Amino acid sequence: MDGFIARRDICSFTEVRRLSERSDAKGLAQLFSHLLAILVTGTLIWWVMPCSWLLIPAVILHGILLAFLFCPLHEVIHRTAFKSRWLNDAVAYVFGFAILLPPAYFRFFHFEHHRETQIEGKDPELGEPKPRTRSALIWYLTGIQNYWWVMGKVVVTHALGRVTEPYIPDDGKAEVTMEARLFLAGYAIIAVIALAAGTWAPVIYWVLPLVLGMPFLRMYLLAEHTLLPHTADMLANTRTMKTNAVIRWLSWQMPYHTEHHTFPSVPFHALAAAYDKIAPRHEALIPGYAAFAREYWRSLNKS
Repeated sequence: MDGFIARRDICSFTEVRRLSERSDAKGLAQLFSHLLAILVTGTLIWWVMPCSWLLIPAVILHGILLAFLFCPLHEVIHRTAFKSRWLNDAVAYVFGFAILLPPAYFRFFHFEHHRETQIEGKDPELGEPKPRTRSALIWYLTGIQNYWWVMGKVVVTHALGRVTEPYIPDDGKAEVTMEARLFLAGYAIIAVIALAAGTWAPVIYWVLPLVLGMPFLRMYLLAEHTLLPHTADMLANTRTMKTNAVIRWLSWQMPYHTEHHTFPSVPFHALAAAYDKIAPRHEALIPGYAAFAREYWRSLNKS
């Protein structure tokens, strides 16, 4: 209720409806630009392969673009990236498969996060405490335990038909089970084909870059709510980041995160306009991700 009152106080229903207009053209333009960048960096890896000192930065750059497929996945599970529902759902499955995050499961998880943002015991994003020491932060950013292990376990468990998360309703469990089985089957098929062909291409152009790019996404995601109060007030519990156009493009405008939580029906390309409505009431603006990282690092215990 607090969030609803805040939205009405900031922006009229008519204005929200206008901002919420979706566009296949704008969504496809953003999508193709992201995919083109991935194609360019993948080609760069192939091109510099004999040169070991250039290979590592090329792989990391490629991995960042792959890891940040999380951002369009996030947008399409809201079904706001495109006007056409089938486009949203098709992209959700492709990108969810690419980063080991099944879209039906993620939609249930993420919508519960929206309903209960920063409420302890209810927001599933608070299920795992944020790092409180510097060594814990470094381990957290690798994603080894809190992403790859967790999501691998989630997919396998769901594929076995054990769907126990309280935010997944009974009528959604069959879909979650089926998508987990399809994901595992897809990964197995890719592995068998690669082994039969004697190629390391999936590792070189997908798995290894994604693992190396994940720490950048993990730090980006930490900035959304970390160090903010556990309150139902979306203007206080969510942070918008002042950052450059490249980061906004890479993250599909999600640095406007207070705007996204306040107006979740507004597509990525209209969040800057929503920011203009909220700007006078922002409570948690930080001038960039480097500034957030410094603030967070100083707040942590040194052990």
